[in-house]
Amino acid sequence: MAGRWSLLPDLETDPTRRAHASAEGLLERHGVVTRGAVTSERVPGGFAGVYKVLTAFEETGRCRRGYFVGSLGAAQFGAPGAVDRLRSFSHETGGSRDDKSEALALAATDPANPYGAALPWPERVRDDATPGTGHRPGRKAGALVVLVDGELVAYVERGGRTLLTFSDDADVLSPAMGALASAVRQGALGRLTVERADGQTILGTGERAEALRRALQDAGFVATPRGLRLRA
Repeated sequence: MAGRWSLLPDLETDPTRRAHASAEGLLERHGVVTRGAVTSERVPGGFAGVYKVLTAFEETGRCRRGYFVGSLGAAQFGAPGAVDRLRSFSHETGGSRDDKSEALALAATDPANPYGAALPWPERVRDDATPGTGHRPGRKAGALVVLVDGELVAYVERGGRTLLTFSDDADVLSPAMGALASAVRQGALGRLTVERADGQTILGTGERAEALRRALQDAGFVATPRGLRLRA
């Protein structure tokens, strides 16, 4: 068959070497490795197996162990560069930040998305202040998450027809939908038509629907009979 071919290395059978490579890969992908991150990747041997290797890494100075992220337990291991970068982003609780909010659209399965792995998915609240029902987010192929300053704001189901939102604050929705529109314009999603949000039609009534619709339209989405559409 035509094309370029290369010989792959033989599969490593030594369990010690495999565990070593697995731990190194986790540190490179996540920066700070927690129990939830290991569980989400279904690593053979689970966190107990990786823990032994990471402890050996700590003893030789290849990683650090500490309580880097609150509420995630003390068994956290971080690459030195990742820990230093986390410190550079820290700021006093209750203080104000003059810089503009940073919004980012990611694949739901991306290691940079901590939700569904290191962090649980947050509860959605409907207009009647009860926990949301129906569709639930998950680390599924084809789905997207939109984060603003690290907090989950929107979850986009595969295909983009359905959204789940976790905020109705216009100051948060606006940059989030802007990041989603940028992902579409860069060709990552192709044409995107949002038809439903939080279990209701995007063209319906209600404060949450109107706030989301306004944010999408400000980002460049155009109303159609089916929903709000944006072409790449």
